[in-house]
Amino acid sequence: MTEILQKRFVKTAMTAITALIVLLLGVINAANIVASSRELNRNLETISNSVPMGGPPEDELQMSAPDAEAGLFGGHEGRHGPGTFRMERGDRDILLSSSYFTVLFDSEGNAVYTDTSHTGYVDEEIANELAGKIYASGSTKGRSDGYLYSVSETRDGRGTAVTFLDPSQNRISILRVVLLSCAAGLLCWILMLLMVKSLSRKAIKPIADNIEKQKQFVTNAGHELKTPLAIITANTEALELYNGESKWSRNIKAQAERLNGLVKNLLLLAKMDERALEIKNEPISLSGIVSEFCDAYKEPMGHKSISFEAEIAPEIGINADREQITQLISIMLDNSLKYTNEGGASSVSLNQQDKNAVLVFSNTCEKLPSIPADKLFDRFSRGDDARTQNTGGYGIGLSVADSICRANGGSIECRYESGNKIVFTARFPAKNT
Repeated sequence: MTEILQKRFVKTAMTAITALIVLLLGVINAANIVASSRELNRNLETISNSVPMGGPPEDELQMSAPDAEAGLFGGHEGRHGPGTFRMERGDRDILLSSSYFTVLFDSEGNAVYTDTSHTGYVDEEIANELAGKIYASGSTKGRSDGYLYSVSETRDGRGTAVTFLDPSQNRISILRVVLLSCAAGLLCWILMLLMVKSLSRKAIKPIADNIEKQKQFVTNAGHELKTPLAIITANTEALELYNGESKWSRNIKAQAERLNGLVKNLLLLAKMDERALEIKNEPISLSGIVSEFCDAYKEPMGHKSISFEAEIAPEIGINADREQITQLISIMLDNSLKYTNEGGASSVSLNQQDKNAVLVFSNTCEKLPSIPADKLFDRFSRGDDARTQNTGGYGIGLSVADSICRANGGSIECRYESGNKIVFTARFPAKNT
């Protein structure tokens, strides 16, 4: 039980940590993508605003390097004025570091200048073709063939400039941040897993100790009750020898027998929880055991006018404890006999699905239980609100069935169906006999 609690604690804690890390990485990368997109648009705008009509003026082409730099950064009439373009130093860095190309159109829509000197992937022919499509579409901004583009008037107002910006470097930067953040997140997740595992046992220790004390109490109380129950039964039988059987003696014996059965089931559950019960894992014929029990229950089912059907596929085997599987089938058939309404229907089926042996018990009832189907496996859980003893059950039979299935590597589940029908499905890894 301690191991189960520890696994659940680790699973719950790591689920919360995983959600937090994923959320954090998502926010970081989303913010980076938004910031990168804005930066791309800003760079494209800067490049578009720096394009003169018809290419660099003749006097600028003939300038010496110092004079050209002075002219580039020392314009006369502002950023968008008709004089020499005034550029800030940050804008110059953008122009030098970006991969872009520009095509200029005159007022009649003719390409008069193409600049591909800032990209190594596009020649003039391709640039003119791409720009022509954009110019003809009338669009002013967007994406085309993997490039960001912007359409704007030139600074001198004599034509139109179509500027394309290659965002591949930006995508590489985004991908780099994604990979680094994911690697950091994975490393943090592994470190947190190791930390949670190391602290989990300490965290659940109070709960585990309390559960162990409860199980020890049940075990001790069960053993202590055995002696008085045996004495009560023996004394009742002795009184019947002297005074004869009476309704009082029969009631005492019936209740003592009932309490003795309850104690045995409680001890069985306690041993299974403590994993102190030895499991004899051996190949058994599940088809043979189920068929044998179904034959034995046909007559009692008939006494209640219950329509009983059994469909057992042959040669289905499993590796399990024979005694416990026998007890499981007995519990489930006994449960069907007790709770099937008179004149109702009960059925058992066994077949193989994929690699599992699937054993299904179903029966009708007067009214479906008022509790969820999965709660029927809780200890002392009863389908009727009054928790009456009319059926003679203890309220822990299905708990024992669930423990037997889990102890033998299987599982059992319950569901309600229309027509006041309850269906129990047990699954075990199959082994053909």
